[in-house]
Amino acid sequence: MNVAGELTLIPLRDVAEVRRGDDLAAHLGQAFARARPEPDDVLVVAQKIVSKAEGRQVDLAQVMPGERARELARLTRKDPRLVELILAESSEVLRAQPDVLIVRHRLGYVMANAGIDRSNVPCAAGAPQVLLLPVDPDASAAALRATLAGRLGFPLAVIISDSFGRPWRRGVVNVAIGAAGFPALLDRRGEADRAGRRLEVTEVALADALAGAAGLLMGEAAEGIPAVLIRGLAVRAPECPARALLRPLSEDLFR
Repeated sequence: MNVAGELTLIPLRDVAEVRRGDDLAAHLGQAFARARPEPDDVLVVAQKIVSKAEGRQVDLAQVMPGERARELARLTRKDPRLVELILAESSEVLRAQPDVLIVRHRLGYVMANAGIDRSNVPCAAGAPQVLLLPVDPDASAAALRATLAGRLGFPLAVIISDSFGRPWRRGVVNVAIGAAGFPALLDRRGEADRAGRRLEVTEVALADALAGAAGLLMGEAAEGIPAVLIRGLAVRAPECPARALLRPLSEDLFR
């Protein structure tokens, strides 16, 4: 991995509100006119605009909660319709207590509320709306990369990011849930450190690190910056998707 002196983070501003079925590449293309992407740039895109374009917005008025959802809603003090969607998006409930519902998402993430979110989700005629994660974030990243390559004349690495909480630490940070054209997990085992010792276990969550950096500009409230270009990182390593960052259940050390 090489860094050319410094990294530059370029926020993509004035991206129009994304709606179901929109061409996300076209939305970003208008902001690119000012940012002027370069071939080695990495594009970090907020999960929300990907989910919006893919039609992952759900009207809670159309959701009918089952008995299990109603039971968990009473325990967690959450909307039973929201809990029904959380269960549908999850493979396992890991923790349920007042105001907390931690699950294993069907994609393998351990997260609160299966990543279902209401913030910055416009409501239609006052109806409560929520946003689900993309069906396959790595595939979404690959599709966006391919479309952008046709527009730009060269491919950009693409990371789809979302904000996650962490065990034993307060606050959220952005991590990568999708990646294409990029080594999301960089294996440095076998390399030598400065003292000449061979690295035996070092794997770098490179996509998470870049997502976290971009998250400082994207923000969590009304910043209105859904994408960031990162410039100055030259990586010469095999590509791997964001799902490579997930630790398999066989290596779960906490259960």
